[in-house]
Amino acid sequence: MFEVNINKNNSLEALQQLVEQNFSKNLNYLPDSFNQKQQEAYELFKSRIFLEKTIDEAISFNRSLNFPKENKNLHLTTTAEDLIDVFKLRSDVYTSINYQKEFPDTIEGLNFDKYDSNAAILFYKTEKTITGTTRLIFDSRDKLPSEKNLSFNKFRYKYNKISELSRLTILNKEGLSLDFKGLAIGVYYVFTLNDIDIILSGIRKEHYKLYSKFGGFNIEKELNAYGNIKVPFIITSWDPSKVSPFFKKAFLNQK
Repeated sequence: MFEVNINKNNSLEALQQLVEQNFSKNLNYLPDSFNQKQQEAYELFKSRIFLEKTIDEAISFNRSLNFPKENKNLHLTTTAEDLIDVFKLRSDVYTSINYQKEFPDTIEGLNFDKYDSNAAILFYKTEKTITGTTRLIFDSRDKLPSEKNLSFNKFRYKYNKISELSRLTILNKEGLSLDFKGLAIGVYYVFTLNDIDIILSGIRKEHYKLYSKFGGFNIEKELNAYGNIKVPFIITSWDPSKVSPFFKKAFLNQK
């Protein structure tokens, strides 16, 4: 499977380079409107190639992770259909809460980016509908998303494997909903079963009251805004190996 994905991605990149060469020059004898439409078509083509590449890499990455299968509602994304539904949910929710300026769709109606290729992408599904999703990005050569606000190098020096939690998207935002609880449990298991040492994240400051009950949560930096989201945010670190009795009881059903 891994070799097949490499070959397919190499083919997609070669196709993109070929098309880019053909689109690189305007045809001076044609009107500007034609060249503009040609450029728009090329940008759409690039986004489609990027989507295909992201889907292939995300599926391979998620299939490589250790994750329990006992919860029939909680899953890692291991099919293209589920990934597309996750990307749609992100787009729908971020549009409804005006987060699109900070987290824009790559293709209209589909919210994804380069980090999805190297992330555990979790979703919670009731019957046939995905009602919640989040991802845990594993550290790589690219800086993690929230490093535009705070360098994570001190964590890299201290720990072997760091990660960032992001794109938490839930239809039902009322407290400890089943989808929220399910996703928190999923993050805990990805952390525990895949040798992660610390989880970093940017969250709205008003949400910290809940997260502080999880145990192992710390505030690393306070922000007046997170990019285009003009409300107080905080950068946090979370060590799920230090979860509180509250988390064990409310999320893990442990006494």
